[in-house]
Amino acid sequence: MSLQANFESVALRDLDAMGDAERDALPFGVVGFAADTLVQVYNATEARMSGLDPTTVFGVPFFDAVAQCMNNFLVAQRFEDEPDLDAIVPYVLTLRMRPTKVRLRLLAAADLPRRYILIER
Repeated sequence: MSLQANFESVALRDLDAMGDAERDALPFGVVGFAADTLVQVYNATEARMSGLDPTTVFGVPFFDAVAQCMNNFLVAQRFEDEPDLDAIVPYVLTLRMRPTKVRLRLLAAADLPRRYILIER
């Protein structure tokens, strides 16, 4: 699976089927959350890049308490409006840091309970 686990092409179902160790080994940030936006997945790469301990974000509303800078029509609203979503969005992170250019990949499927944001710095 690791050969196909790159930012642009990793499949949502493969990402969802990975164990924590596999997701932790990915070279980009992975945040997984339920429809209620409570964080269920926060990989080691994202923890290192954001400076946030995963244990402090599990079970916390992602857009309201972890990444308020993504709580807008470009990111959070897309998960509300598009039940099936696979989009790459150029973005600038601004919360708790200097503005940082990133690429976000927004992933959701109507038949899967978990949604993902991949973050490539």
